Amino acid sequence: MTIEFQKLDLNALPGDVSVPSYDRTSLKPRVAHIGFGAFARAHVAMHLHETLAAGGGDWGLRVIELFGTPDLFDKLAENDHLYTLVETADEGTNTRLLGAVCETQHVARDGVAALIDGLAEEQLKVISLTITEKGYCVTNGKLDLDNPMIQQDLKAPEAPQTAIGLIVAGLAKRRALGNGPITVMSCDNLPHNGVLCGVAVREFAAKQNAELAAWIEENVSFPSTMVDRIVPALTDESRDLIRESLGGQVDLNGIVCEPFRQWVIEDNFKAGRPQWELAGAQLVADVEPFEEMKLRTLNGSHSFLAYLGFLAGKETIADCAADPVFYAEARKLMVDEQLPTLDVPGDVDLEAYADSLLKRYSNSKLKHRTWQIAADGTQKMPQRWLNSVKFHLANGGDYRHLVLGIGGWMNYIRADRNGESYEVVDPMKEKLAEIVAKDGGDTTTYVDALLALDSVFPSELVANDEFKKAVHKAYQAVAEKGAAQAVADLAD
Repeated sequence: MTIEFQKLDLNALPGDVSVPSYDRTSLKPRVAHIGFGAFARAHVAMHLHETLAAGGGDWGLRVIELFGTPDLFDKLAENDHLYTLVETADEGTNTRLLGAVCETQHVARDGVAALIDGLAEEQLKVISLTITEKGYCVTNGKLDLDNPMIQQDLKAPEAPQTAIGLIVAGLAKRRALGNGPITVMSCDNLPHNGVLCGVAVREFAAKQNAELAAWIEENVSFPSTMVDRIVPALTDESRDLIRESLGGQVDLNGIVCEPFRQWVIEDNFKAGRPQWELAGAQLVADVEPFEEMKLRTLNGSHSFLAYLGFLAGKETIADCAADPVFYAEARKLMVDEQLPTLDVPGDVDLEAYADSLLKRYSNSKLKHRTWQIAADGTQKMPQRWLNSVKFHLANGGDYRHLVLGIGGWMNYIRADRNGESYEVVDPMKEKLAEIVAKDGGDTTTYVDALLALDSVFPSELVANDEFKKAVHKAYQAVAEKGAAQAVADLAD
């Protein structure tokens, strides 16, 4: 469905749509965000909007894109950088225009030199990122020097194609101009995201210039963050909701998400920061306990429902939560198999947290597709499931739900749901397709070939006979009985 652009008429908005209350004319690009996708709009920019609404100031947001076309950025600029956020739940919706964005840069429109210059500006104090795990170009805890784009950026650092190359180029120019310290803050949903980002930037810089690497070590911090908000990909239905919420007006940059949001930030900033705590963010000394809690409970149960739910014909997480069996087994996964592996602050009620997640999953207004969550499984499984499995093997715990999730994934990557084909989105999809194509009907060989993916399955797990047998059994249960029955059998 094609929707024509129209400039928003603020005077024609319904009365329940809120607009920025702060002075937007004073905003300066003090935060630059790379990767302005759905989550950045619904979470990162929203928190800065609320910070400005609560405390004022001039902490404006410049948003940067390295890929695609600048069309949506052009539309954003035509709307004075305002865009719509619709928070929706079964209880109702809340619609507002967010105004923290004050500038856009797109490499295809503005050129890479302008992006580098922008990162070097003295007024800029924070560079934040949502570029997905693939964007950091890190393998086994090190910068992936075999990555063709990293190789290209090292050969031509003045014309970077990756976010890491761009950041280093900006920092190099910042150092040359004497424009002082800055913070680079990852907001991606991956463990130790600040550490990972720091490794990529420092190692890239060291390959270029030892003095630059030393300057970065002294003048740039890389705080970790934990982000949590369900922001489904836009659908025709959610676009209709945006239009209805705006009284019939169209906003091509609008986004729909759940009301819940949580942001935990390591308070480690070299050159100041916005007062995000005014918008409900938690500034802490150590993000890791919150990060692990979210990755294993929310993300771990999401993946469980994504693979097994999709194979059972459930198109959304809300569909899964509406099924009493899937609901009950997802809760058992969280409470019985994930929560025992966590070490969180004493004031956190873990069972209440699990129940709050299930309530969020039950939000029928969010069309969070199981197929969407199933993407990039080879990168998600280690932190969502496999670390917990290692804990249980070491401590004699139960991990039936976790291993059934693995069996579900192994069936899912066959790209066949009762004769219906679908795309498997994964950075290793060629290798996975090769394993599937070589399968001659011997399930043992097929499962063992997947377990041999050492970038996914740690060697100590694969060497454990109990684990291997459990994976083979889980794969066969899903393949022979179907996902729905395999999940139902967990209750026995």
